[in-house]
Amino acid sequence: MYPNDGFHELGRQECLRRLTKVPVGRIVYTRQALPAVLPVNFHVNGEGAVVLRTSAASELVRAIDGAVVAFEADDVDAVRHSGWSVVVTGAAVVVTDPAEHAGLARTVPPSWVPSPQEVFVRIEPELVTGRELVGGRTLYGVDLTA
Repeated sequence: MYPNDGFHELGRQECLRRLTKVPVGRIVYTRQALPAVLPVNFHVNGEGAVVLRTSAASELVRAIDGAVVAFEADDVDAVRHSGWSVVVTGAAVVVTDPAEHAGLARTVPPSWVPSPQEVFVRIEPELVTGRELVGGRTLYGVDLTA
């Protein structure tokens, strides 16, 4: 990042805090050797891992279990030309431990696409980065940051 480019880097804890404020993010993974992006609802657990609840039979589960993926979420104010974006990169694993599964069933929001057989996928936060566009802009001579 360049000095004075309007962006402010966010620290790891601030990134994880902001993730808890939005309901939907995007998982980036490889499908047939090509990049794929899928919007998903999610939860951030106490250790900072991103957790998805999805169908056990989904193509997504088969594609990401054991793979390194990226997860991105953001919040944008198009009028003020401001917002933030956070990316979590790490290994995705299907949760198989019954005790952990039971705990996640109580805390992770339901998938927006219900399924008779659900699994939880945990993305371990190996790399967490984020940035915020600060300052905003004016529109037609009106200061939108006021």
